[in-house]
Amino acid sequence: MKDFFLNVSRYPRYLISIMLGVVWFALQPLRPFLQRPVTAIALVSATISALVCLGLILRAMLGLDSL
Repeated sequence: MKDFFLNVSRYPRYLISIMLGVVWFALQPLRPFLQRPVTAIALVSATISALVCLGLILRAMLGLDSL
């Protein structure tokens, strides 16, 4: 039974490492855009805009109160 719980305790670390690996390889093609200040500002502002838009959509879908 001890081996079972030891094996189950490894799954969260495995899941985290897989997720970090996917994020790492998804961001690698964007590295050249961060070399120039103009494209870096555009990339950062597009990312922030996408996160705000996603937050507003989820807030509306879930019926949460606006701040």
